[in-house]
Amino acid sequence: MPELTLRTFIAIELDEPVRDAISRVQGKLQRQAPHGSVKWVAPDAMHLTLKFLGDTPVSRVSRVADALAAACAGFAAFDISVEGRGCFPNLRRPRVIWVAVRDVGGKSLAPLQAAIERHVAPLGFPTEERGFSPHLTLGRVARSAGAAEEAAIGQMVERSVVEQIGVQRVHAVHFIKSDLRPAGPVYTVLATVELAGQDLPGEPQPRP
Repeated sequence: MPELTLRTFIAIELDEPVRDAISRVQGKLQRQAPHGSVKWVAPDAMHLTLKFLGDTPVSRVSRVADALAAACAGFAAFDISVEGRGCFPNLRRPRVIWVAVRDVGGKSLAPLQAAIERHVAPLGFPTEERGFSPHLTLGRVARSAGAAEEAAIGQMVERSVVEQIGVQRVHAVHFIKSDLRPAGPVYTVLATVELAGQDLPGEPQPRP
């Protein structure tokens, strides 16, 4: 009998003020987009994903949690800023509308994500080949959207001026289970790791 699996990922949760600010930006774009051309993501469902694990055997859940704790060791809390906008793969062929996430200090977010990749890889979760591009997905262009609608969406995003949406302090990283349901995904936190390292300049140092 095959082992039970959970759909999981590792992410940073967003504060309510940031979610509210994103919702306002999203609302402005929604009013400008061709009707029905974009499936918008509910702000309550947004996370800054650091590693999508996918199907995770139940027997490995505790090992993933331990690996996450090891990866986060030595990292102190840091600030992120939500700002800017864009599309994947590009503005001419938009499939995903996003806002960017920046590491305010420039020394923690990318190293933290890389550490998580390194620590979970031995558990059967290969390192992502694409470079880490921290972002939050606002919406996905509908598959039914035609070329004219895609062009209109790309032009809408290009015209939009999205400066700093919000700043928040990142105190923890979460290991999350996602249950896909008709009404939308339901998220359950399986483990939380606090960023309790010393707040020192330079690269995070491992705990002794």
